[in-house]
Amino acid sequence: MLNIADTLHRWCREARPFALATVVDVTGSAPLPAGTSVAVDADGNAVGSISGGCVEGAVYELCQKVLQEGGGPQRARFGYSDDDAFAVGLTCGGELDVLVQRVDPATQPHLYAALAEVVWGGPVAVAHIVDGPDELLGSTLSVLGDRHLTAGTLGERAVEGAVADQARALLRAGRTALASLGGDADTCPERLSVLVHVHASRPRMLIFGAVDFAAALSQAGRFLGYRVTVCDARPVFATAARFPHADEIVVDWPHRYLSKTTVDARTAVCVLTHDAKFDIPLLQLALDLPVGYIGAMGSRRTHDERLRLLHEAGVTADQLARLRSPIGLDLGARTPEETAVSITAEIIADTNRASGLPLSQRTGPIHEPTAYGLGDDQPIREDVAARWEVETAVAELDWSQA
Repeated sequence: MLNIADTLHRWCREARPFALATVVDVTGSAPLPAGTSVAVDADGNAVGSISGGCVEGAVYELCQKVLQEGGGPQRARFGYSDDDAFAVGLTCGGELDVLVQRVDPATQPHLYAALAEVVWGGPVAVAHIVDGPDELLGSTLSVLGDRHLTAGTLGERAVEGAVADQARALLRAGRTALASLGGDADTCPERLSVLVHVHASRPRMLIFGAVDFAAALSQAGRFLGYRVTVCDARPVFATAARFPHADEIVVDWPHRYLSKTTVDARTAVCVLTHDAKFDIPLLQLALDLPVGYIGAMGSRRTHDERLRLLHEAGVTADQLARLRSPIGLDLGARTPEETAVSITAEIIADTNRASGLPLSQRTGPIHEPTAYGLGDDQPIREDVAARWEVETAVAELDWSQA
């Protein structure tokens, strides 16, 4: 839904009814994720895409039917069409569950407020009942993040409370997801499937070290949608002229700045200074914070020395297992621009709990469900923990010989 917020906001402002088709579940490989929508108004104007072209015609016709004939929301499923070359289906082999419903803006003023907040750049979650009792199917509830306001069309106080709690949790996590609720007589007696559409504030990328690699990384980070901060204690290097793509330039000692700024589970911390007097206090602090990614640049020798110093500073094995060092994936990168691709590729893989292997070397679905929970505590991956055990053994051997 929020992928077409600009147009829906305008249609709601004009009190223009429309049919909304939303992907509510995805099985296997599919071009677009759950939460993606197409909308069609009474004049036949369409906006959005849910399949990259494979099933758009059928969805458009279903939207027009819902607008013209009325009635409640309808579910449709689109799968692989190999048996009939002219059948409607997904050539990628995946399956989509789509919910199509009529939306009358006059009866859902909260939806206009939520879409306006998205257009203005604020954090919003819209909870959408996509499976459950007929009287609730298609109902929505909005949470405006900054003000924690909720409004919707669910009606039942207990149901609204349970759905709002789920929406707030996903808004904090910054991701759109399908959640199952209900079965609890005290809170939400009905079994419900709720698709929570989330428009979160931009995640942060904190780059420490005003070096050439930081200039390329700040550009790549901004391209990926991060709010980028470059921090360095040296004012001659930390300038807006050198980092035009950064949202913020900070002249301060890295660990001091990190101690007073706001971070969350989506924050990426990239340490490019490879200087112990900056790195060690900074990483010691970063590894104790609930950030999503921590990477540090340096050679193998620098990495081994960094592990030794962090170990001496009291950083635990579990904390060190979170550190990506040397930073980035093995792409053979040499230039700042190539290195920025290597680093951001690792951040993407780490965020999605992906292997980082070539897809040609993997089997199964291309798009795996995310492994993230709703809270800020992220479990250490088994491959990261194993890597730390090996590196610890090697590092301890080196220390004993020093």
